[in-house]
Amino acid sequence: MPTRYTVVCDDDLSRAVERLAHENNLTEEEVLRQLLDLGLDALETTDAETV
Repeated sequence: MPTRYTVVCDDDLSRAVERLAHENNLTEEEVLRQLLDLGLDALETTDAETV
């Protein structure tokens, strides 16, 4: 079963997420999921480069 998280954003970040969702015909939730995936991938890449 998936785990649900709550994210609290300031107004600027919230508008950026809404803009990305609108521009890409996605929900805000999907935008946040994709951003988290990209961020985690970037961390894994950084960790692999330091080894």
